[in-house]
Amino acid sequence: MSSCIPRAGVAPSAIVRSATTQQWVELAPLGEPRQEVAVAELGGRIYVVGGFRRDGSTSDAVEVYDPATDSWAFAAPLPLALNHATAATVNGRVFVVGGHPPSGAAAVDTVFAYDPAANRWESRAPMPTARGALAIGVVEGKIYAAGGSPDPRERDFAVYDPAADAWTVLPPMPTPRNHLAAAGVNGRFYAVGGRSGGIGGITAILEEYDPATGSWTSRASMPTARGGIAAAAANGRLFVFGGEGNRNHPMGVFEQAEAYDPAADSWQSLSPMLIPAHGISATALNNVIYIPGGAIIEGFGVAPIHQALRLE
Repeated sequence: MSSCIPRAGVAPSAIVRSATTQQWVELAPLGEPRQEVAVAELGGRIYVVGGFRRDGSTSDAVEVYDPATDSWAFAAPLPLALNHATAATVNGRVFVVGGHPPSGAAAVDTVFAYDPAANRWESRAPMPTARGALAIGVVEGKIYAAGGSPDPRERDFAVYDPAADAWTVLPPMPTPRNHLAAAGVNGRFYAVGGRSGGIGGITAILEEYDPATGSWTSRASMPTARGGIAAAAANGRLFVFGGEGNRNHPMGVFEQAEAYDPAADSWQSLSPMLIPAHGISATALNNVIYIPGGAIIEGFGVAPIHQALRLE
């Protein structure tokens, strides 16, 4: 889990923005600014779940962003306040997997599914192991969950079948890590970046899992090693944003945005984020990748931010 030390929230005037480009846009911030959030798209709207508040407490809030109006509304709260959880959408439901509760270092094995029509959460079958700061991705209607904290869980890998409400343990991820990111692209699951042994133990490793063969393969590493990152799949590519552990930045965060092309096994550096941040998650909708919430200081530094990348 991140070494998040609660402190006062960051004032908007403290936010350092990169040079504006045509690709990046700044959008309406969350009603309740948070970091270490879970994010997913459902029905043309962006869901942001849980996270740390500015005062260091853990939130059960669920906010829904409407791109058409650039506005937020609160939905039914999570049954359990969580930070460092993850989210994904399958068959018209938002699934929230794992995370850390307000008690601190403990992790949970919980899975919650949100029904937007009923504005209601329900519990689903728990993960085989409890973990937070993990990463999930969807491949052919199933949710793959890799890595996470505490340390003994850094190689854990399992798949959830929402139709059967059942988990299956899979071959462990080769590189142990937490605070990584993941996504499903073209029928494969990709686990990227993250860290082990603290914020400074960042990695650029990219590993691919093939559900058809049940095997892992190393792919081209990211140009920039980092943890506390966000990732999203769009247009057949894997996009990775931000992170922490940057010894060349006064606040310890990364502005990098990089895209991986599985067909070429190569990376492309993109225009930097408007606001370097970590404790973030991302999701894609209509050729735009949304990154709501996050922190601008390594460890803890909640800021009222919401940025998006328009893909060309």
